[in-house]
Amino acid sequence: MTVLSRLIRFVAVMAALVGVMAASLAMVGPQAAKLVSAHHSDHERISLKPLAERSYIYDSAGRLQGTLTNRDDPQNRKKVTLDEIPETVVESVLAAEDSNFYQHKGVNIRSILRAANANIEGGSVSQGGSTITQQVVKNSLVGDEQDISRKLREAFLAVELEKQMSKDEILEYYLNSVYFGGGAYGVQAASEYYFSKDVGDLDWAEGALLAALIRSPNYYNPFKHPEVAKKRRTIVFKRLLVTGKLTQDEVDFSEFVPLPTTPNRPKPPYDYFVEEVKQQLLADPKYGLGATEAARNRTVFEGGIKVYTTLDNDMQALAIQARNETLPKNNGDATFNVTDPKTGQLTFGTEAMASIQPGTGAVRAMVGGPGFDKWQFNLAIERDPGRQPGSTMKTFVLATLFEKGFVPADYLGGGGSCSFKFPGTTEVSSYTGKAGSITAMTQASSNCGFMRLGQVAGIPDVALMANRVGIRSQLFLTDSDGNPTAPPNNLPLGTMGVSPLDMASAYATFANDGVYNEPYFVERIEDRNGKVLYQHQASPVPAVDPQTARLVTQVLVANVTGGTGRNARIASGQPAAGKTGTTNDSTDVWFVGFTPELSTAIWMGAPKGSISLANAGLQGATGGRYPAATWGRFYSLWYANRARVDFNQAQRTRSGKNIGKVPNQIGGGSSSTSTRRTPTRRTTPASPTPTTPPTTPTTRAPIPLGGG
Repeated sequence: MTVLSRLIRFVAVMAALVGVMAASLAMVGPQAAKLVSAHHSDHERISLKPLAERSYIYDSAGRLQGTLTNRDDPQNRKKVTLDEIPETVVESVLAAEDSNFYQHKGVNIRSILRAANANIEGGSVSQGGSTITQQVVKNSLVGDEQDISRKLREAFLAVELEKQMSKDEILEYYLNSVYFGGGAYGVQAASEYYFSKDVGDLDWAEGALLAALIRSPNYYNPFKHPEVAKKRRTIVFKRLLVTGKLTQDEVDFSEFVPLPTTPNRPKPPYDYFVEEVKQQLLADPKYGLGATEAARNRTVFEGGIKVYTTLDNDMQALAIQARNETLPKNNGDATFNVTDPKTGQLTFGTEAMASIQPGTGAVRAMVGGPGFDKWQFNLAIERDPGRQPGSTMKTFVLATLFEKGFVPADYLGGGGSCSFKFPGTTEVSSYTGKAGSITAMTQASSNCGFMRLGQVAGIPDVALMANRVGIRSQLFLTDSDGNPTAPPNNLPLGTMGVSPLDMASAYATFANDGVYNEPYFVERIEDRNGKVLYQHQASPVPAVDPQTARLVTQVLVANVTGGTGRNARIASGQPAAGKTGTTNDSTDVWFVGFTPELSTAIWMGAPKGSISLANAGLQGATGGRYPAATWGRFYSLWYANRARVDFNQAQRTRSGKNIGKVPNQIGGGSSSTSTRRTPTRRTTPASPTPTTPPTTPTTRAPIPLGGG
């Protein structure tokens, strides 16, 4: 290029530059005036945009369970102080991006002139001379639009920022804000992503590669373009040599260090428990993470919060181990094959579990299905429509009877079968199962006996009892407008859907001497600086009389030692209480049980719903055969090295009496042959069930077998 042509090109570029600057000043207006005047007077402080940080979820022992970043803009970032960043990284970045950082005042005139010369050579504004301070301003305040107006504002703000922040503060912000590719923002996340180590452990070759990536993380990506990345790293080495930070021998040695080959992405919250926690944080304002959904979203995914949960990871591992060891026909992935009789297609069956600490309500373990990668719908918390619990619902009949003054030795006379005609229908339903004492009928899981006992207790009262102790599903039928009417007459046999979590919670109330604790997942939340944003506060509610709870426990202990729950016995001899449940055609089979320290509900079936386990080759499947075995194995593992803990004993009761004749006609209301004791009125947990429902149901639920 001749001198004349260079002169003509220079004039053209400068003319354009002057024009753009004039237009820019007009657009910037009062803001530019403020910035200019800032050099002569005090001026409003510049506030850099707070940096988004990934959030963390921990188990009850403080072990990391997953990180949370926004899916739409996954800013994987963990802030570190400048003191935590080694010289190998700091000097590499300075050499590559701004070697005169500690000498200039925010704008480097030499860099600008060098860039201007390149722009003149290219005939356009194609290269910038931005300092690190200018890059901070660009990324946090003005954006990266390529025009002179933006560059002018960037320069003014950079000069002003250096008056308000120290060099070290600016550099620390920059090293935590810059993007390195792979969703990694800041040097700590980048160090983890590329090298699987903390930034403080990086050597010169690793620090130089991070510095090389800043210019264009995608183009210099060592996983996609290793040769290009290596050449760019060599340029950084040469600049470190020029600045005197490395000798030629050190550069030669570092050149032989291989590039990383496998990214290390942060552990996603790909787990039933962690996913439930995440959904609660986003949905519920009680955690103090924001009044709106958008605000909570920002806090959860960008706020750098630390969420400490109730999860006992060791217990969770034992629950999964027990499930895997006892699940029938296990394919090796916690599923067994089931043929859908309607379509002839193959689906799968599995187990779901929930474990709750009775004294607190803390959810300690939860198995929501075969694995989040196979089935993301959490079967352990499903309430709508839920799964029919079969005879595990009979426990609430027991509690209702004992609240009304009956005792475990009270008995029914009669044969081994009974029939009932329901009001408003011409249908007659027949049931089998021996009569006898309440304890004996529980041990045999007698359907006939509990249909009769349900009349004595009062079906609406049984539904209300279930709600009082922890069942949050709707147990009342509804009319055509969706309004609750009355519970189904066969409610004692478990015809209304519930969740394993609710069943574990309700049985935990009996383990806790009748005191209900709402199940919870989150113990504490801290912000990025360690300030506590939320701390769980216990709110125990007396739900039933302690004597009632102890009598229920007494009967359910007898069921494990000599009834349908024998497979749930614990190897160490630790006392256990529980009840089996099996629905019609074995579509849903259950075991729900507890010790003084832990209540657990286990459901087994096909997630697709309402498919007999006979279609899995499991003819005759019962809760006592399969879920009880899983429960027993789980508790045997957990209690292997734990001391025995006994239940509180019930007060001595009177001798058993004949309950009396129960008619084979089920009516509504809370009918009972007698009321031996009037329980004290108590405050009960909020319930969706009306306290005075109509007596005539409008629909019928299918009738399960209800046995063990």
